[in-house]
Amino acid sequence: MDSLIPFTTSGSLVDCVDRKMLVVLRDGRKLQGVLRSYDQFANLVLEDTVERIYYRDFFAEAWKGLFLIRGENVVLLGEVDLDKEDDVPLRQVPWEELLPYHRQEIAAKKKREEVKAQVLFEQKGFCKEGGEGDGY
Repeated sequence: MDSLIPFTTSGSLVDCVDRKMLVVLRDGRKLQGVLRSYDQFANLVLEDTVERIYYRDFFAEAWKGLFLIRGENVVLLGEVDLDKEDDVPLRQVPWEELLPYHRQEIAAKKKREEVKAQVLFEQKGFCKEGGEGDGY
């Protein structure tokens, strides 16, 4: 029975504990921190967490500390390779300097998604995001 643990949803996280992880959330935020704990629902506890935003070949970080993430909000979870982390050709800038560009990028993406949803609704009959029957 123990041989089946890696094939369960949260059982595969055993090897990730005490390692630096990158987590991408449903709302698009990207967090990096040390995975300290998780449960059967893949709820995660990250320690020494920073939120990163990117624009072109720049990035900025905001300190978040201890961070609890509901498993249903996780889109992607991956280990950060500490040996290659410094080889990434990105330049760090202050958060305040990059934030306006990041917000502008988010607004443009939201507009594109609204146009796409409208086309899918009009031409293919798909319901709009958050529409009737879309809740869970």
